[in-house]
Amino acid sequence: MSNLDEFLAGERLDDVVFYLSDAYLDDDSRLREVGTETDGGVRLILDGETGRSAFQAGTGMGAMEFAKTAMGAEGEIARSLDDGACPFADGPDADDDHDIQFIFAFAEAQNEEVGGLYAEGDVVHAYAHCTCGESYSHKWVVGDRAE
Repeated sequence: MSNLDEFLAGERLDDVVFYLSDAYLDDDSRLREVGTETDGGVRLILDGETGRSAFQAGTGMGAMEFAKTAMGAEGEIARSLDDGACPFADGPDADDDHDIQFIFAFAEAQNEEVGGLYAEGDVVHAYAHCTCGESYSHKWVVGDRAE
């Protein structure tokens, strides 16, 4: 089982996933050496503290501040955590520039006291930033969402 599969199965609750698109990441970035190359970029699965530091170093913003900003809009983020569908791609002011620049994700353990999704199981929280300048979020219960 890969690190990503383990993360998506709720087996790496202390880790975070950080994805950077090729367009956003420099060709000679050190992150390419420690991450896993995907079709469109690099995905890193790191312990929480290291991952938040890598996110800040790679994007210039704090991971949790970014997450709070992205929570304002719900979009679709691929289970592979390296792609998505920007909710701002449709509408009267939409343009064609809607590609993922980066994604930050973490999983939260089931918490029946909180209720809602959290009562159903571990929850993956994913946050994406689009080339249009907008950010969005998507969350799902581990095991409920297959693509």
